[in-house]
Order: sequence, then structure tokens, then C-alpha cells
Amino acid sequence: MYHAIDLSKYIVTKCVSDGYPISNLQLQKILYYIQKAFLQNGSQAFADDIEAWQFGPVVPNFYYYFCGYGAMPITASYQTNLVMDFGLNVVDQIVEAKRTLDPWVMVSETHKPERAWSKIYQNGLDNHNIIPIELIKKVG
Repeated sequence: MYHAIDLSKYIVTKCVSDGYPISNLQLQKILYYIQKAFLQNGSQAFADDIEAWQFGPVVPNFYYYFCGYGAMPITASYQTNLVMDFGLNVVDQIVEAKRTLDPWVMVSETHKPERAWSKIYQNGLDNHNIIPIELIKKVG
């Protein structure tokens, strides 16, 4: 399991160094897809909670960490101590597949009625409530 801040910094740095900087909105969705993939393979990518916010799943600590960029691409690079392993190969695959998608396409994907976000968010009634990892694992 990774520390979500290290994983977030790794993703941002990878995207910047590859020439595909991402916004905080994109980062939040990518973190969600990574957690979902890990859960569906029997492990957890990180321990931080994911909450159901208006524009989809959010890891609040790291939303606030990067919120100074607003909707603009995050252009910073960070040192991380993550060691390349099978887990980071999975992370890289997800990052590379999702980072070029329009952020609103990712929002639409996570907002589908049968998905975990919509089951928790419920048209804003449960805004900022935690999305249980078992629900993420089960319905994504």
C-alpha cells in the first residue's frame, strides 16, 4: 500500500515529465481508478478515504494539497521514494490511459447511476460522505 500523498506526487510528476500535465480534477479521478483497480485485485492502493463530491470521487487531503492550481494543469514536479514494482506498473497503465481524457468524460464515467459515487452522493444529499471501499470494489 502506498501513502496517497506519495502516489499523488508520483502521478503529477509522471504526467509533467511525460508532457501531459493534469488538473486536480483529473488527478482525483485517476486516484479513484487506481484505488478501484487495486481493490478489484485484492489489495488497496492507499488508505485515505474517498468522498463523494459534486464532481465525483475526491481524496480530500490531496484535493486541498493541489487546489491552488484551480482548474489549471499541475505543473510541479516532486521527489518521491516510491520503488518501481508491479503496483506502480498498474498505476502507470491507468495514468497513461486516463490522463489524456477530457476531465468531464471522467466525471461522466464516475457519475453513472450504477456506480459507487452515485449510490453515495444521491443528488447532493450525501455530499462529502465517504464512499466505502467495498462499494468501490463491487460496482466501481
